[in-house]
Amino acid sequence: MRPIDLRSDTLTTPTPAMRRAMAEAEVGDDVYGEDPTVNRLEEEAAALLGKEAALFVPSGTMGNQIALLLHTHRGDEVWLEAESHIYWYEVGGLGSLAHVQPRLIFGRNGKFGPQDLEALREPPDIHRPRPRLLCLENTHNRAGGVVWTVGEVEEVAAAARRLGLAFHLDGARLFNAAVALKVKPSVLAAPFDTVMVSLSKGLAAPVGSLLLGSRDQIGEARRWRKLLGGGMRQAGILAAAGLIGLREMVERLEEDHLHARILAEEMATWPGLNVDLSLVQTNIVKVTVAREDLDGPALSARFHEAGVKVSALGPRFIRLVTHKDVSRRDVEEALRRMKEAYRA
Repeated sequence: MRPIDLRSDTLTTPTPAMRRAMAEAEVGDDVYGEDPTVNRLEEEAAALLGKEAALFVPSGTMGNQIALLLHTHRGDEVWLEAESHIYWYEVGGLGSLAHVQPRLIFGRNGKFGPQDLEALREPPDIHRPRPRLLCLENTHNRAGGVVWTVGEVEEVAAAARRLGLAFHLDGARLFNAAVALKVKPSVLAAPFDTVMVSLSKGLAAPVGSLLLGSRDQIGEARRWRKLLGGGMRQAGILAAAGLIGLREMVERLEEDHLHARILAEEMATWPGLNVDLSLVQTNIVKVTVAREDLDGPALSARFHEAGVKVSALGPRFIRLVTHKDVSRRDVEEALRRMKEAYRA
């Protein structure tokens, strides 16, 4: 029985076009700025997202951490939503790398508004860290792929400017948000000083993310990338796949969103499971296990035994993520296997 893997869209494998492009890529030493394929990727990404410059980095975590280092000094305060990826899943980089203090915003389904920022405002005080940076995540992973709309982002951006905060976007799945809203990625990226986007999730490249911002910011980011060990040499072999991702893989994300909706609507009918369909907006389905005799890890294990891999987010939640290597037929087969295992 072939397993169906719904743990994450990081599991995507490169397309045949990506493999050909990687094999044929023109390369040079990127630390010297001489890899033509990396340079092309960075130029196309900057144009697509409406920023002056871009930097190819090995991972989204590195991209986010470089942004923290760019915008802050040791001991500064960074404001971010309490369930955000930067806070939960980046190995404490806020403290261990950037040496900053997080100020958590307890949002609603991964979102917050200007009033939440105003509530954090404090008069200048020698005893307190200086607020320097606000981070926002779109789409929001732990909230189940929820999308920030253009209007919501602009309202928060205006509040951040009033408060004197720099503004960074963790846009690992920004292209999912753009497809869901039917807007250009540059529209969603416009209010931010810096933006990180992932190439290795829904866009299916095997490795890599991009950090985007002003020319001066990205020039400084290159120094931080080198310090963190992210300076790669003939990286055009990897960047070639990223170019295919940007050019060919964005529009098809709508298919992943449809598959997530199919999963969500069926699982919402199973007694003992709760799915808020209003929050299933992209390619992530968050399921609450409401039974007393079953928790998230146990249900995840049961599905795994039936040949469907899902993630347990905690004691009461599981997460399913659709991607290009999960077809409509796979979704239907996954539902059949999971339903049978759940009833058992």
